[in-house]
Amino acid sequence: MTNRNTDERPGIAAAIVVHEGRVLMVRRRVNEGQLSWELPAGEIEPGEARENAAVREAQEETGLTVGAVKLLGERVHPKTGRLMSYTACEVLGGTAHVADTEELAELAWVAHGEIPEYVPYGLFEPVQDYLDAALPS
Repeated sequence: MTNRNTDERPGIAAAIVVHEGRVLMVRRRVNEGQLSWELPAGEIEPGEARENAAVREAQEETGLTVGAVKLLGERVHPKTGRLMSYTACEVLGGTAHVADTEELAELAWVAHGEIPEYVPYGLFEPVQDYLDAALPS
């Protein structure tokens, strides 16, 4: 008998992309439970580093070329049960747009004070702490 738990599914890498005083958020075509707006993210491929997966997902979903700045932390997401890693990224080039039209409906550059409108249940504390420091209040 196999034990099917969250550890058997690939982890999810999220990119926290801050540019010109705003953070990049995406809205998926299909909500994941209560999640509507979220950070660009996707499954980590076998053998792929978490930071590299965050960079790749940001590029695939939004067309932006980003570079990993630092890993902010990991957790099991309370809404999805998936292992999540969060990487702060900087924009290296490109213009953000919905590059993955099958997965994403839209994207937005969100100011610090607008985050609760997009993510009413709150962000992972290390991510919120990073954004509190990186974005103007």
